[in-house]
Amino acid sequence: MSALTLTPGSVTLADLERIYREELPVRIDRAAEAAINLASERVAKAARGSEAVYGVNTGFGKLASVKIAPEDTATLQRNLILSHCCGVGEPLDKTTTRLMMVLKLLSLGRGASGVRFEVMKLIEDCLERNVTPMVPSQGSVGASGDLAPLAHMTAVLIGEGEADFGGTRMPGGEALAKAGLTPVVLGPKEGLGLINGTQFSTACALTGLFDAWRLAEATLMTASLSTDAIMGSTAPLLPEIHELRGHRGQIEVARAMRAIMDGSEIRESHREGDTRVQDPYCIRCQPQVAGACVDLLRMAARTLEIEANAATDNPLVLIDADRIVSGGNFHAEPVAFAADQIALAIAELGAISQRRVALMVDPTLSFDLPPFLAKDPGLNSGMMIAEVTTAALMSENKHLANPCSTDSTPTSANQEDHVSMAAHGARRLARMNANLSQILGVELLCAAEGIEHRAPLKTSASLQTVMGTLRVVVPSLEKDRYMAPDLETAAGLIRSRKLVSAISAGHMITLGDAHAAG
Repeated sequence: MSALTLTPGSVTLADLERIYREELPVRIDRAAEAAINLASERVAKAARGSEAVYGVNTGFGKLASVKIAPEDTATLQRNLILSHCCGVGEPLDKTTTRLMMVLKLLSLGRGASGVRFEVMKLIEDCLERNVTPMVPSQGSVGASGDLAPLAHMTAVLIGEGEADFGGTRMPGGEALAKAGLTPVVLGPKEGLGLINGTQFSTACALTGLFDAWRLAEATLMTASLSTDAIMGSTAPLLPEIHELRGHRGQIEVARAMRAIMDGSEIRESHREGDTRVQDPYCIRCQPQVAGACVDLLRMAARTLEIEANAATDNPLVLIDADRIVSGGNFHAEPVAFAADQIALAIAELGAISQRRVALMVDPTLSFDLPPFLAKDPGLNSGMMIAEVTTAALMSENKHLANPCSTDSTPTSANQEDHVSMAAHGARRLARMNANLSQILGVELLCAAEGIEHRAPLKTSASLQTVMGTLRVVVPSLEKDRYMAPDLETAAGLIRSRKLVSAISAGHMITLGDAHAAG
């Protein structure tokens, strides 16, 4: 697989999603090498000098006042990495770890970190040869950098720690040797440059964003199916309504749903003489809710695209000014806010989907659908407990959506006295997305049963294609059966984007729109 060449400072979300989905190796554009080497030379000069420069010839954090002799700088950096390998918990998944490594390359590639190109080349080689550091997922507070996670990544580069190679977990030095690679000896500031930064938090937030966007796309399909299943009105999708309000996401969601449902015989059958004046909010307000979620995801996307291209360690080398300056770019507050925004969107997409499920199984509200969508209710319970499962998952996501960015606790003897909590704020998104995919999977199954109940009337051509794809792997619920595999299969279809791909691309809101936002 050929490596994707990246130019630090101008990498797009589309590039990053390809790296995440396809586990692509990358290489930094060699045009960046000159600036990278200049910064490294400037750091080496500072290490030999008498002036105290934080992290170059001093201790770290509260120990910054301790001066380090030039001959001890390599030991200083090695000790820094080993002492900071204090992560706990389950290892971060491989694809997100690889994305984190790519983000570190992009940050170092801005030429402001003072890390030699040789060190960056080893990260490139690890990506190409599938040496993936084992990075515990807990231990960062999202300020002063994602110190512990990035230290575990860096430990492998110096032949320590643990890594996955060929599907086997082994010592980092052994993994490098099996891949034909040699550990590096860190020079002045290089350990600090590698562990200062927001790359763990940003990688987790980006993967959360990419998966949430797929699920937001899927809601357009499941919501359209549900609307037809309960014979809901499409009048609330009229463009004039949404143009009068003006929110981009709302306008686009309504447009997409109109296109997806166009030509439905079910819809045409009740345009006249329907005794219902208005549908419940979960049908009538779908563009307003899903559209707001789309807008929120786009705002988060813009923040994370900027962060992915940023230099976020400390201190930074300002070549033009010939200075090495301490700052706070490692503070992950923007990432924490973005993660909280994504979490809110995930929770709300699940909340309104769950209400559509509840609507379809309730015979007092579902417009003549059988109770719990059972073919022989009473003897069969149908989708009764599947709906309860969605309620449990919705509630869990609402708890998880509580903001993390408003939390802070002082660390490191009050030197690092305000922190972002971006790391676990971003890490929770994977769990929330998994929950949402299950909710949408149940909605898909319920809506399909409802659509089939309306026969001989048919839904739109687009949704008939979706139904056909579903029924290849999950048959109609003729009588009660062991349900768990059906739910997992439906959730897998939602996550895979296979059903969304069955709908004309012109009907959907694409992730490309998110890239252009802002």
